[in-house]
Amino acid sequence: MTQEVLTGLSQASAPVGLARRMTHAIRAQGFDLAAALFGAPDAAFERLPSQAQALLMQGLVLDFTARALPGPGAELRAMDLRPGLPPMPGEALEIAGSIVARPDAETAIIAIVVEGPRGRVAEASATFRLPLAAVTATAAARPDIQLHTHRHLAALMARSAALPALGAAVAWPCDRDSLLGPIQAARRGALRPVLVGPRGLIEEIAATAGETLEGCEVLEAATPQEAAVAAVRLCREGRAAALMKGSLHTDELMSAAVARDGGLRTGRRLSHVFALDVPSYPKALFVTDAAINIFPDLKTKVDIVQNAVDLLHALGVALPKVAILSAVETVNPAIPSTLEAAALCKMADRGQITGAILDGPLAFDNAISKAAAAIKKIVSPVAGDADILLAPDLEAGNMVAKQLSYLAGADSAGIVLGARVPIILTSRADSVDSRLASVALAQVLAAAGKGSAA
Repeated sequence: MTQEVLTGLSQASAPVGLARRMTHAIRAQGFDLAAALFGAPDAAFERLPSQAQALLMQGLVLDFTARALPGPGAELRAMDLRPGLPPMPGEALEIAGSIVARPDAETAIIAIVVEGPRGRVAEASATFRLPLAAVTATAAARPDIQLHTHRHLAALMARSAALPALGAAVAWPCDRDSLLGPIQAARRGALRPVLVGPRGLIEEIAATAGETLEGCEVLEAATPQEAAVAAVRLCREGRAAALMKGSLHTDELMSAAVARDGGLRTGRRLSHVFALDVPSYPKALFVTDAAINIFPDLKTKVDIVQNAVDLLHALGVALPKVAILSAVETVNPAIPSTLEAAALCKMADRGQITGAILDGPLAFDNAISKAAAAIKKIVSPVAGDADILLAPDLEAGNMVAKQLSYLAGADSAGIVLGARVPIILTSRADSVDSRLASVALAQVLAAAGKGSAA
């Protein structure tokens, strides 16, 4: 691919009257960036602070001077910008400039006008110091701006702020983040935590982090296994309405939760859901199961889907769209997940799974991209607009969720459904914010009466 080469003006090649033009269109991301930099509530230009409007217009002028007149190598000394009508995203703007004065051998003053389809956008006068010899540079590709503007998990936490505090047994909160999560949730009025673990160590971690245990009850436990059993017992006895993972291993907590004697089993299989706020996706995305069921069979997948659907009902999504993932979008007897996908869709048709629209098998691209679905001629209300992604197994689900977090910059929360109470299950690598979002999920579930399944 041939790259554009730009050659700037030198002191000897910049006569008064030299003029150049270019076109430019501001993408919507540019407005988003200005809104983010100046804390504006939205990216509509007319509602941006005047400083943000000036930043966008200045960017238009500077882009022209870097690429057209005087080009690379020139040093900006001063600029006077006079804003006009605000541009709108996608409008084609005409930018014209000419050299109007040469005060001395190395200085050029350039007058620049930016015109839009609705009128003049800006005028500017810029003073440059020109290089002695012309400078040539390869025009860099314009960077793609990707901003996290949806804030779905933040909206969830805002919604949970109006709900009553949730009593939660926190098993083994014995590192900084696993302790700060429930402490900060308690301070926000979201949680009434019972911290189950060694009191001395918990107090030491809190003191090191500059926190106190005010508002938190502490129940002594000597080992992670002992803490898990004690925390589960608090939930069975009704002294806690949720179970929260601390810094112990997931299998240590879940072995206590699923124990046939003294556990939190119900008539439905337990399953995990990741709630993800992906910057490039227009709504919250839920991935299941990525943490509990390793190789779920068809019967288990029915419960996994229904658990996730019930969660979205609690969150206010009346008819969630479930994409059943596989490697392909057609039924292939050699790929068992495609057969199970077809069976799940038919079970939904027969009322064995309720409250959702199911489609599958769908490859990941077809599930989340309308363009990909259109190319493959997939006609479906789910394709490209999924709320829930049902993974074929734990490995695939875990990879999808973590790739979205670490490569796509997604924020996440995690919760286990199908038990007597919601189980707030976070990774030991999760941030405090992720833990707070997971608490908010449990609050909403508890308030909707969907913390458990019969």
